[in-house]
Amino acid sequence: MKNKSGKKPKFRDENGERKFWSAHDSTEFVDWKKARRVTFPNLKPSVKTISIRLPQSMLEELKLLANKRDVPYQSLLKIFLAEKIKEELRV
Repeated sequence: MKNKSGKKPKFRDENGERKFWSAHDSTEFVDWKKARRVTFPNLKPSVKTISIRLPQSMLEELKLLANKRDVPYQSLLKIFLAEKIKEELRV
């Protein structure tokens, strides 16, 4: 069933848009027969800055490991966290 106006609503934030699309069929707003595949090489996921307190020795060891891999220590920390989260969710 096509939306009468065919116009997508405006959203205040990602959460509002996510909620809307979880309850609506995109075919009401988009003619997927006319769609074409595209890539977004510069697309970055939404991120949130946090503060975390670590023991000084842990931070120094993290920086040492990051230096050996030639990556920033924050990036290595994200890798470690992602691996552990994935492992824990498999249980």
